[in-house]
Amino acid sequence: MAKLKLGPIADAKPVKLTVDLPAALHRDLIAYGEILGRAAGQDPIPPARLIVPMLQRFIATDRGFAKARRGGSGSGGTKERPV
Repeated sequence: MAKLKLGPIADAKPVKLTVDLPAALHRDLIAYGEILGRAAGQDPIPPARLIVPMLQRFIATDRGFAKARRGGSGSGGTKERPV
């Protein structure tokens, strides 16, 4: 298993990131937010509010990542859950 240089990060406060999105992805996030807002009877959800739950869902449902985290694939990872 790969040894990472960083250990667990204990600080649970939010971290601000700046990312550059391709224009097509940004348009898709806008459309997704409009559809999600409409389905919930709300205003459109801004793209920035969609990113965290989308990443959380992606990580939670990635079986390869879960296996690597448990140590089953030898591709690294940690057994501790991120905060």
